[in-house]
Amino acid sequence: MKRGESYDVIIIGGGHNGLVCAFYLARAGWRVCVAERREIVGGAAITEEFHPGFRNSVASYSVSLLNPKIISDMQLERHRLRVVMRPMAYFAPADDGRYLLLSRDDAENDAALRRFSAKDAEAYHRYHARLDKLVDLLRETLLETPPNVGGGVRDFLGAASIANKLRKLGIESQRDFLDLFGKSAGEILDNWFETDLLKGVLGFDAIVGNYGSPYTPGSAYVLLHHIFGEAGGVKGAWGHAMGGMGAITQAMASACREAGVEIRLSSPVREVIIEDDRAEGVVLESGEALYARAVASNIHPQLLYGKLIDESLLPPDFAERIRNWHSASGVFRMNVALSELPNFSCLPSDGVARQHGASILIAPSLDYLDEAYTDARRFGWSRRPAIEMHIPSVIDESLAPPGQHVASLFCQYFAPELPGGQSWDERRDEAADAIIDTITRYAPNFRSSIIGRMTLSPLDLERKLALVGGDIFHGQLRLDQLFSARPVLGHADYRGPFKGLYMCGSSTHPGGGVTGVPGHNAAHEILRDIRRLKAPAPPRAEAAE
Repeated sequence: MKRGESYDVIIIGGGHNGLVCAFYLARAGWRVCVAERREIVGGAAITEEFHPGFRNSVASYSVSLLNPKIISDMQLERHRLRVVMRPMAYFAPADDGRYLLLSRDDAENDAALRRFSAKDAEAYHRYHARLDKLVDLLRETLLETPPNVGGGVRDFLGAASIANKLRKLGIESQRDFLDLFGKSAGEILDNWFETDLLKGVLGFDAIVGNYGSPYTPGSAYVLLHHIFGEAGGVKGAWGHAMGGMGAITQAMASACREAGVEIRLSSPVREVIIEDDRAEGVVLESGEALYARAVASNIHPQLLYGKLIDESLLPPDFAERIRNWHSASGVFRMNVALSELPNFSCLPSDGVARQHGASILIAPSLDYLDEAYTDARRFGWSRRPAIEMHIPSVIDESLAPPGQHVASLFCQYFAPELPGGQSWDERRDEAADAIIDTITRYAPNFRSSIIGRMTLSPLDLERKLALVGGDIFHGQLRLDQLFSARPVLGHADYRGPFKGLYMCGSSTHPGGGVTGVPGHNAAHEILRDIRRLKAPAPPRAEAAE
């Protein structure tokens, strides 16, 4: 191999968390290199043309969880990021011809819910008020490193601080907190509400990227995870990045380069150099060796440990835990090019209407979601899947030709591996047709309006975006893979099992979604250590064996 440049920190993977981590390190004055395997940075937050004249976000598809501190620190708006609010919150058609259309106006939502149930209209506001207290607690812990089990004084103080915050919430919120971590979303929603359609809408957040039933214990936390963000200064709201999600990571890349980060595209890493129990650098597929004080990984832990680092070098218990790290989202992503907007039978329209600017949910009940999951477990995919559809072209004309539209379809449930040795390459189109048929039941013109489509099965998500098992979170958000156990007890502080090795991706706290928080927190831990880490020897011009 040939010895190349030396840096203070090398980051493996140019996804959004890797870019955030790189920015903070470079801003502190350290020399940073990002090694990205693809020809574009962004990971799962990218925009591509998928049909002539039609562009859209490829995997991630909406903005809310991106932390406001990171947006401000990186000055992403100055780097041409523009996020706009969706005109409406949710539109959900029911099987009986009715619908639910929710906005951010309390009075309007109250009237919409009273058409179904006066009891639910009253409970809806109390439910969100109770949930908001827990969401605020979660927000307070996002930018803090979780305490390591068995750690030192700092970890003890961190755990005590969290316990004190929980104590201050009062007994009612403490009971709610216990419910969210111990109960299923379905059980909680059944206790609060009686309207199937409302429970389906609220329960959808509990299954996003979660290959489990809404009645699976612990699924209530997933619901909480998806509502801790904000858009346009409105907590819990979702927005659209003009130009698609790639606009976020392109703005991040611009901020990184301005801070002095070197971004190497088409530079897949072959190996992390481990010498004397410390990370010394990386070897690229080209054979070039790059050396550094520290190496930070933004990739899935099973790609780092056992692929880039020989498993025989790992502590045996750590290696076993990584082998058993559970990854499965059950997600199928589609983008479709449309000649016209979907016209829903329950709410007919001529041209753009309010429902087209909402998050459109095919989730008519919790039983529907539960049956969709059972279907996938039995047959490989849901014959009537749960679907979230966005039509970003109604607010972003850059994504489609005039008069035409693009729609993002985020669909559950689709097994990471099909039963009976079947391949997703063989069944992809059949599964995609099931998704289209499902939407067409509610909007009869939908199938005939499609003029192009991009389909990504769980296998495609793994191959294209290195999402093992198609898992959009780099590992499920389940109780044994959260907070101090993410990714492994004893390593929740973003540090790997070797000196100078760090983790900055979604497999660390607080998990997946376009938050930037793992990158932010990992950078701050690296900055605590970096002056004590051995500087790499200067590069030599000659080749070394």
